[in-house]
Amino acid sequence: MFPVGNIIWRKAGKWIMTDEKEVLLEVKNLRKYFEVKQGIFQKATVKAVSDVSFQIYKGETLGIVGESGCGKTTLGRTILRLTEPSAGEIYYAGECITGRSMKPYRARMQIVFQDPYASLDPRKTVSAIIGEAIDINHLCNSQSARKRRIIELMEQVGLSEKFYNRYPHEFSGGQRQRIGIARALAVNPEFIVCDEPVSALDVSIQAQVINTLERLQKEKNLTYLFIAHDLAVVKHISDRIGVLYLGHMVELAESETLCANPIHPYTQMLMSAVPVADPDTSAVRKRIVPEGEIPSPLNPPKGCPFQTRCPHADADCRSRRPELQERMPGHFVACFKF
Repeated sequence: MFPVGNIIWRKAGKWIMTDEKEVLLEVKNLRKYFEVKQGIFQKATVKAVSDVSFQIYKGETLGIVGESGCGKTTLGRTILRLTEPSAGEIYYAGECITGRSMKPYRARMQIVFQDPYASLDPRKTVSAIIGEAIDINHLCNSQSARKRRIIELMEQVGLSEKFYNRYPHEFSGGQRQRIGIARALAVNPEFIVCDEPVSALDVSIQAQVINTLERLQKEKNLTYLFIAHDLAVVKHISDRIGVLYLGHMVELAESETLCANPIHPYTQMLMSAVPVADPDTSAVRKRIVPEGEIPSPLNPPKGCPFQTRCPHADADCRSRRPELQERMPGHFVACFKF
C-alpha cells in the first residue's frame, strides 16, 4: 500500500485524524486515445484522457465532474481496463495492473453503469442477472446457497424477494439501477466505479439510489469513484472531487473546500452554474459564462486546455500546459494564473 502520514481528512461529514491513509487505487499519467477515420485515407486521434494522475483512499468516495464529453466515463472504464489505456500506469492495492491479466482483480473492482435500461439483459430474470457473477466466480456450492445469496443481495439494495423471477422490463428505472448495484455487489468488491448511476433517474429516485450507495459503503467499507455531471449530487456523496476538462484533471480537492473555494477558472464556471434555492441569493449571484464552445478532442488547443475559453489566458497559457500542483494542503490546481 501507499501510506500517507499525519493527515486530517473528512469522512461522512466528520474530520478524522489518522496516522496514515491507505491508498487503494493510484493512477499515474493515464492516457486513453482513440483512432478515428477522417475521410477515406486519413486518420485522426481523439485524446479522451490525457495524463491524468490521482489517488483514491480506501473507504472514501472520489467524485469526478465535468461537462459532457470531457472524458469522465472513459476514465472510469480505462481504470477498470474495460478499455485498454494508451499510456500510463494503474496501481491497485500497491500492485501495477497495467499490462497484466485482470482476472484476479475483476471480483475486487466492479462498475455500476449509467443507463439502467441498456445495462441489463432483457432476456434474463433478476436472479440470472445477479447470479451470473456468482456462477462465474464459483461463490456458491449449491443452488440453495445461490438462491439465498441472490435474495440477500436483493434485500440489501431494497428489492423484495418476490422480484426474484421477474424480467428487467417489469421494473422502474430506479429499481433497475438497484439490480445493477446488486450485480456489482455479488462478488464482494472493494472498489466500485459508479458511472453516472443516477443521471437517467427522476430526482426523488436519485435520492433513494444515492442513500442506498451511502448505506452500502458504510456497511461494507466500499470505495467509490463516483462519476457525474450534477455538482449537487457529487458534493453530497463525495469526500473529494476531481474536475475534468477536455480529458485533463484541472482541480482536485476536498469536497467542501472545492465547492466553497474553487480556484481554477473552469471550476469557478461550473460552481456558478449550480442552482441556488434562495431567490435573494440567486438574484445577486453572478453567473460566469465562458467564451466559445468546448474544443474538439480531435484537435485540442496547445498549452492549457481551457485557454480558448478562459478570460484570464495569456501567451504563457497558450504555449505551455500547466501541471496539477498542490496550492494548499490537499488542494491541487492546474493553472498558471491562480
